[in-house]
Amino acid sequence: MTTNMSTDHINNRKSSVIPMEDFFRNPQQSGYQISPNGKYFSFMAPYKDRMNIFVRAIDAEEATQITAETERNVAGYMWADNERLLFMKDTGGDENYRLYGVNIDGSDLRCYTDFEGVRTSIIDDLEDVPGQIIIGMNKRNPEVFDPYRLDLETGEMVQLAENPGNWQGWMTDHNGCLRSVTAIVDGVNTQILYRDNEDEEFRPVLTTNFKEMVNFMDFTPDNKMVYAATNLGRDKVALVLMDPSTCQEVEFLYENPKYDISSISYSRRYKKLLSVVCVGHKDPVRHYFDADEEKQRERIKAHFPNHKVGLADCDKSEENLLLYVGSDRTKGAYYFYNIHEDQPKLLAELAPWIKEEDMAEMHAVKYMSRDGFEIEAYLSLPVGQTLDSARNLPVVINPHGGPWARDHWGFSSETQFLCNRGYAVFQMNFRGSTGYGRRFLEASYKQWGQAMQDDITDGVEWLKAQGIADPRRIAIYGGSYGGYATLAGVTYTPDLYACAIDYVGVSNLLTFMSTIPPYWRPMLEMMYEQVGDPEADREMLEAYSPALHADQIKAPLFVAQGANDPRVNKAESDQMVEALRARGVQVEYMVKDNEGHGFHNQENRFDFYRAMESFLAKYL
Repeated sequence: MTTNMSTDHINNRKSSVIPMEDFFRNPQQSGYQISPNGKYFSFMAPYKDRMNIFVRAIDAEEATQITAETERNVAGYMWADNERLLFMKDTGGDENYRLYGVNIDGSDLRCYTDFEGVRTSIIDDLEDVPGQIIIGMNKRNPEVFDPYRLDLETGEMVQLAENPGNWQGWMTDHNGCLRSVTAIVDGVNTQILYRDNEDEEFRPVLTTNFKEMVNFMDFTPDNKMVYAATNLGRDKVALVLMDPSTCQEVEFLYENPKYDISSISYSRRYKKLLSVVCVGHKDPVRHYFDADEEKQRERIKAHFPNHKVGLADCDKSEENLLLYVGSDRTKGAYYFYNIHEDQPKLLAELAPWIKEEDMAEMHAVKYMSRDGFEIEAYLSLPVGQTLDSARNLPVVINPHGGPWARDHWGFSSETQFLCNRGYAVFQMNFRGSTGYGRRFLEASYKQWGQAMQDDITDGVEWLKAQGIADPRRIAIYGGSYGGYATLAGVTYTPDLYACAIDYVGVSNLLTFMSTIPPYWRPMLEMMYEQVGDPEADREMLEAYSPALHADQIKAPLFVAQGANDPRVNKAESDQMVEALRARGVQVEYMVKDNEGHGFHNQENRFDFYRAMESFLAKYL
C-alpha cells in the first residue's frame, strides 16, 4: 500500500499538458545551409503550412522567400552555386521527385525534370564543376536509373551511361567523373565495376554476396585510391584504404569492436581525411586522423556541455561553419561559428515554444534477448519519473521502421508527446538494426514475426520484470516495418498488449512482396533472402502475415495509411481492417488521400496524433 501511495505521488509530479500541435507543427526554421562563398544562409520555414526555402545575407536581418509551395513541403534542397539553389518535391506522396532550380532572389524558377511518373535523385553536386550536376532518373525504364549530366543554365541533359538493369549506385571522383558503379548480380550478389577515366568501359573488379560490403566513400586527393567501408573478412564494417581497380586493401585505418563505422569527415580544402564516426548507444564514437580537427571539435563542444553538436554545413573556406546543437530534450538549434572567432552565434531554434525543462529524459538501457543478443534500447519516462522510481506505468512500445535501420538517442516529437500524456515510451534496436555488425544483421533474415519479434517481446518482458510497466497497460505502436511489428505483436502475442496503432505497416508478406515499387525489382531476389521467397517460403510467409491470422487479434487497433504509398500499398491496411471488422474487433481506420508512406502535411499530422491521443486515452 505504501508503494502505491509513493508511486501516485511521483506520478502527480508531472509537467503540465502541452498542446499536441506544439510537438508536431512545422519547425520555425530548419535545414540551415550556407552558400559556397559564405555570404548567405538558407533555411526552410513554413509558408501556408508548407515548408519552403528562404535565403538571407549573413549580415542581414530579413530573409527572402524563394519558393511558395502550397501542396507539399519542399522535400529537400541544396546550393548549386553562389547564385542558385536546387530543390525536390513529389506529388501527393508518390515519391516521384522532380528537380527544380531557383535563383537566390526567387527568380528563374524552373523544373528540370518535368516528367510524369519519373523519380529523380542527385548523384553528385559537382562542387568543383560550376553550373553542372549529375542526376539519376528512371525515365527510360521505371525499374532502373540512368545517370545524366545536367547543365543548370540551359537545362540540357546528357546521358552518361545506360543502366543495363542492375546498376544501383554511382561514384564520382573529385573531378566529377563517373568512376565506379555498384551492381546487383543474379539478384543476390553485389558487384563493383570500375574505370580509370570516362573514356573507358566499366569493368567488374569485385563480386561478393550482398551480405558482404565494400562501399567506396571518397577518393584520395589524387583520385587514385579510395577510402572504403568494408566488412570483408570481418563482422564489423571497418575503414580501409583500397585500390579501386582491384578492391585490394592497401592500408587498414580503423575498426570499432562494437559498432560499424557510419561516415567519414574529409576536408576538400586541405584534401585530407579528418575523422571516422560510428553511431554509439548514446554519443557518437569518433576516431580522429587529424590532431587539429580533434582540437577544433573539442573547442566547439566546450560551448555546449551535455548536448550533441554536429556540423550541419560549411563554406568552401571551411572557416565558416553551421552547427546543429541538440539533445534528447530539445529539437535543437542552429549556430553560426567562425573557427577564428570561436564564438557561436545563435541563428534559430527549431521549436522555441518547446522548453527543455518540460521534456522527458531518454535513458539509454540494455537487455538480453532470449538467445543471447545484447539489445540496446531507449526508455523515456514521464517528467518526474526516474529509473529508480518508475513503477507500474502505462507504456507504449515503439519498434522502428526499416527494418534495416535503427533508433538513436535524441529528440523525438512522438516520444515527448506520449511522455507528456503520462506514458513511458520504449524503443529498441532489435536484431537487424544497422550498425551492430554482420552477425546481428543477418540474424534478422527471414525472421519477420519470429526472432525479430521475440526481441521486441523480450524487451516488454524486461520492462515488466523491472516493475516499470503495468502488465495490463502496454500498447504497441510503429510505422512501416514498425507497423508490421505492431500487427505481429497483437497477432502472435495477443495477451501482451492492451491496444495497438499501425502506421503504414505491412500486414500480408505475400501481397507486400508483389506490390513493391518498380525500382525495387532488381533487388527482389535479395529481398527474398532477407524476408522470404513467395514460392519457396510461402508457408512461412503465410504463417507470419498478420492479415491471414486476424482471428487471433483481440486488442483494439488503430490503422493509419496514405492512399498513394508506393512502398506499403494501401491494400495492406485495407485487408487488415476488413478482416478484423468482419470479426467485430474494434478498428479505427484513417486514410489520407494526399499522402504516401507517412503523413508529411501538417494538418494530416495533427489529425493522426489527435486520433492517437484519443485512442490511447480510451484503451490504455
